[in-house]
Amino acid sequence: MSWTQAGLCNRLTFLWIVLRRSFRLVHVSRWLIGAWLVVPLLAATLQAQDARPADSRAVLNTYCVGCHNSRLRTGNLALDDRDPARVAAAPDVWEKVARKLRTREMPPAGARRPDDETYRRLISSLESDLDAAAIATPRPGRVPVHRLNRTEYTNAIRDLLALDVDGRQLLADEPAGNGFDNVASVLTASPALIESYLSAASTVSRLAVGDRTLGPVVDTFKVPTAMAQDDRSGERQPFGSRGGLSVRYHFPADGTYTVKVVLKRQLYLYLIGMGEPHQIDLRIDGALLKRFTIGGEGKGQTAPESFAGNTQGDPAWEVYMHTADAGLEVRVPVKAGVRDVSVSFLREHIEPEGVFQPPQRGFARTTNELYFGDPAVDSLLIGGPYQPSVARDTPSRRKIFVCQPTSRAKEEDGCARRILTTLARHAYRRPPTGAEVATLVDFYRTGRANGDFDLGIERGLRRILSSPSFLFRIEREPSVAPGTPFALSAFDLASRLSFFLWSSIPDDELLNLAAAGTLSNPAVLDQQVQRMLRDEKSQALVDNFAMQWLQLGRLAGVVPDVDEFPDFDENLREAMREETRQFVGSQLREDRSVVDLVSADYSFINERLARHYGVRDIYGSRFRRVMFADGMRGGLLGQASILAATSYPNRTSPVLRGRWLLETLLGAPPPPPPPDVPPLKENNAEGERHSVRERLETHRKNPGCAICHVRMDPLGFSLENFDALGKWRATSDGVAVDASASLPDGSRFDGVAGLRALLVSHREDFVRTFADRLLSYAIGRGTEPSDFPAVRRIVRDTAAQDYRWSAIIKGVVHSTPFGMGTSAETTP
Repeated sequence: MSWTQAGLCNRLTFLWIVLRRSFRLVHVSRWLIGAWLVVPLLAATLQAQDARPADSRAVLNTYCVGCHNSRLRTGNLALDDRDPARVAAAPDVWEKVARKLRTREMPPAGARRPDDETYRRLISSLESDLDAAAIATPRPGRVPVHRLNRTEYTNAIRDLLALDVDGRQLLADEPAGNGFDNVASVLTASPALIESYLSAASTVSRLAVGDRTLGPVVDTFKVPTAMAQDDRSGERQPFGSRGGLSVRYHFPADGTYTVKVVLKRQLYLYLIGMGEPHQIDLRIDGALLKRFTIGGEGKGQTAPESFAGNTQGDPAWEVYMHTADAGLEVRVPVKAGVRDVSVSFLREHIEPEGVFQPPQRGFARTTNELYFGDPAVDSLLIGGPYQPSVARDTPSRRKIFVCQPTSRAKEEDGCARRILTTLARHAYRRPPTGAEVATLVDFYRTGRANGDFDLGIERGLRRILSSPSFLFRIEREPSVAPGTPFALSAFDLASRLSFFLWSSIPDDELLNLAAAGTLSNPAVLDQQVQRMLRDEKSQALVDNFAMQWLQLGRLAGVVPDVDEFPDFDENLREAMREETRQFVGSQLREDRSVVDLVSADYSFINERLARHYGVRDIYGSRFRRVMFADGMRGGLLGQASILAATSYPNRTSPVLRGRWLLETLLGAPPPPPPPDVPPLKENNAEGERHSVRERLETHRKNPGCAICHVRMDPLGFSLENFDALGKWRATSDGVAVDASASLPDGSRFDGVAGLRALLVSHREDFVRTFADRLLSYAIGRGTEPSDFPAVRRIVRDTAAQDYRWSAIIKGVVHSTPFGMGTSAETTP
């Protein structure tokens, strides 16, 4: 029997197994309703009739078994005793083999390797059989109990109570697993963390209800030290302003509040820019509270300019330089709610006289009081409430109080029950049980006995926010044998969907569809995905998924060498991050092909970033779309955020950039380096400085290093025209930059344009990696070999739609790992 005939028989056998087993699974009706999880993949598998190699066993014996045999077990893998015609016997092993072959990691560079056609046919043979095995025996995996992380908690409070809170102040930092901070296995619950959740529940419930016993607090908002304040600092600041900051602040009750400004000081605490008068404005929701004049009132002899703290001026001048901002404070009555509070200077359009001075750096930068320069804001302090009163009409109270009792005896208990049941339904992401409602009512009655109706509701709300049903996503399992696949309940599916796309709890429409039993319908799921992507809450996919997938959390830790990069400031760091955020957001909103992430010819920049990139005629802090026709910028590869996050403080690193490309865009991360790798030598024996390329070429002469570096280094070399902060350069250390590269298979490319073309030509590898990472984020766990058939199906099914964002997201939502679970294994 030929390989093609055997494969067809295998497929027909798998079809019969599926039809027979599907009726033996628990909850037959739910399984049939969810048959869309299986049938399209089966159809695609039956249609796949790629010609197979004459003998896959012979191919493996020729190229693989020499190392991967029962005696050597290189990489803890033996293939001589495994049958490639029976991949279902060890699917995880064969998934590993197929992935290594697809990424061309095996056979290693320098070893005998098959030609491209043999690669393709062997991979196709293995993957089609693995896909068929996945149909016959679904293995959706299991997600442990999932605690809400800090972002999810903050968003849930926003949607549940119409209350914006700062999760960073309420809860501790989160660990990250598999690249994301929503991976259930790392979201542990220590006693200290549980204490912080209980404390947050108390704070949030009082803020939401409007507790008049809230004591005054002072919240401080600081401007980063290295943030330049020479231009309008944000879109919420008035035109014609300079510097300062604007914050969204929740005023918890009607009352009097203080708003105070502290100005920036140098190392010895002398105020900066006090030589001349400047005007500074305080505003709430754009309305001017007060305009102050600061500076120009120093009395007596000044210290020599830039020597304040080393040489003393007259006593009156010394006092003024330390206390001139003491009166920058107002007391103002404010209604409860979320408001914009801002401070900014009135911008003066002047050009200073004299010889242009280079920017200071190091110690001189921290000690110069810039006496005739511009003052800057260090922090904004908001205190209160003083003499508070409960606001009767706030967004939070409108969310909570769905009814108001008119008499205590007859209506209060019924109204309280209705309020708490409504809140619990949204917080628990399902209808609460009778016992749960009874517990909440008991807490209400305890609070009511000690105060008024509002206090009773506040106590009940605190109990809801402290409940494991709110703090943990616990997916309910049917009563089935351990290790049995099952379809998620409708409410668990709604919860997965909302936390995937919104990083928050389901809204009324999702809960109502779940209650009606129609959410699992494929057409309904598609409609909900489209609706949710149109909602502004889908920005969570950009802020939480994309920024973590691209590893841009590293950007916050970038500390460039001040001698090499004296122009770097916090404005540039912020602009770098915002460029990527707005670019990915535009791709999602416009539903582009995900391949455009690397092939796009545009990006979003403001004046600060344009100056860094050398782009002319871009003014102001607003980000706007800019087209690039030179092939240098556009897409992710030319963005300074990524280039800076994959560099060292004083130079570029082709290794870091190459590793990032392999891991993040191509899904082929190299193994970690051995512990005894020596550092690259800066100079040769004659003391001459090596280029980075020369140093890495020497490094690759070590066979143990070459196995990884032959894959990483060429990708990184192609980005060498960008310096360590992503600025374009034609030379480095006076030598022309060589951005040419060649891969182990002999293919050559040059510069970022060549790399971009290479990635586009391998679009399936890029889309497969993207789908894998998106699936991992969606289900809250790392993907496993059992998930790879689902990833391949997503790529296969979305090709006809040019791999658009919405198509891939729907593919994830319809996948087996997303829509199903596996019952827990029993332990002895």
